This record gives sequence, structure tokens and C-alpha cells, in this order.
Amino acid sequence: MRSDGYTIATGFIGTPLICDALSSHGHLDAAYRLLLQTKAPSWLYSVDQGATTIWERWDSLLPDGTVNPSGMTSFNHYAFGAVGDWLHRVVAGLAPAAPGYRRIRVAPRPPRRGLSSASARLKTPYGTAESGWVLGDGDLRLAVRVPVGVTAEVVLPSGAGQVVGHGEFEFSEPFEVDQETPLTVTVDTPLGTLRESAEAMAVLTGVIAKHVPEAGEHRRAGMRGQDAVTPRQVAAMLPRPDAVLADLERGFAAVSAGEPVPDDVLSPGDPVRS
Repeated sequence: MRSDGYTIATGFIGTPLICDALSSHGHLDAAYRLLLQTKAPSWLYSVDQGATTIWERWDSLLPDGTVNPSGMTSFNHYAFGAVGDWLHRVVAGLAPAAPGYRRIRVAPRPPRRGLSSASARLKTPYGTAESGWVLGDGDLRLAVRVPVGVTAEVVLPSGAGQVVGHGEFEFSEPFEVDQETPLTVTVDTPLGTLRESAEAMAVLTGVIAKHVPEAGEHRRAGMRGQDAVTPRQVAAMLPRPDAVLADLERGFAAVSAGEPVPDDVLSPGDPVRS
């Protein structure tokens, strides 16, 4: 997953389970990185393209707005690829604790970065149940609505909890978010770290495609399993290593400074630009 830049690499049956598997085994941050990824294959790539359903292919609609010519392009198809169940149960935290929602469990697990609020609402046989949280000013604020005849176990991210009956409730506790800081990358940054930045990886793969055009189709796959390798070492294996290294240094400097990558670092029309 990390070697794929936190894009989805699971198969037909594994995709709906991947975020649960990660969040249940100490990797909540990785689950959110999958969720918030906008580059295909990802859930938000299709949302950015206007999707309101799960497609048969992650890229049924291409970035230029044309339909993927593969022939497998249903736009309402891949139910096993949905992430909505995890969004309700883990992100918003609203889940059944007994058949028919006679009891419910409200246990949201907010991320430390990337999302500042979430909510879910469900019409149960007893009425509407709701869970919604907001992060701000160092606190988490949770609002819960429990229908008549239902009891709810409310568990905050700290583990503190209580059982409540029907009604509307508010809870709060300290919750510190991680500050977004630019990742400084150089030609000596290992690929395992470089993959933390989509922009840095775009520079690396784009420079390779510029100097070795025939490597374009295989450039991503060829870097898997090489977390300890540095861009400097990659450049040494390519034709004209000094020119490759110079482009990488300029591109990484721009990424680290939060500036646009110079036009001449990547080849014109390189697909990584988008």
C-alpha cells in the first residue's frame, strides 16, 4: 500500500475490508490516507470526477472527461468496492450493537489530520439515530441522538465512555490534531520516505520519464520494494546521471519549499503533472 502511494491495490473482495483491517490493527492513519487519496485508484478520484456511485473500474472516467475505452465501464457496479460502511461505523462512529439497532454503539475515530468533522444519520425501526463530531481549539465535540426505546454505548477516542438512554447528548474531550508541515525531500531521501509526498514522487517519476521515455509505462512498478534506495542512487543507474540528478534536485527543492515545479524539470505533457 505504501509502495503504491496509498492508492488502493486490493482486489475485488479485499477492498471493502482494507480500511477495517488497518484501523483495527493500529494503522488508523494509513486507513485515512487511503480514504482521502484523490489519485486513481481511489474512492475520491471518482468523486472528483462527479461520481455518486461506485464504478466498475476505478478510472471508468478518465481525467480528460472521456470514458475509459476498455469496455468495462459501468458507472454503478462495484458494490464490493464501497467504503460507506466503514465511514458510518468508524469515521462517524455510528454502528448497531444489537439486531435492528435496539442498542447502538457510538465510537467515532477521528484522524489526527485531513478531516475536521463527520456525521452520520440513520432511520432505525425506533426512530432516527445520529452521531456527529467536530474538531477545533484542541477539543473534540460529539453530538449524539438516540431514539426512544434504544440505549447507546458512547465511547470517545480516549476510551472514556458511558451508556445513555434516548435523547440528545453532547460530549467533549481534548483532542490534538497534527499540524500540517511540508515534507523536506532531497536526492538522498529514501524512497520509503519519499512516498509520503505525492508531489515528490511525481518529480521522481516525471524526471525518469523525461530522461528515459521508454520507462514511463513501468516507472511506478519498478520502484516497489526499494524503500531504502535514494533518488541519487536511481540517477546513477540511468543515462546522463548528472542531468537527471540536477533535475531531481531542482524539483525536490521546489516541492520542499511549497513552490511549483519548474516547467523544464518534467517533460512537456507528462501525465504525472496531472
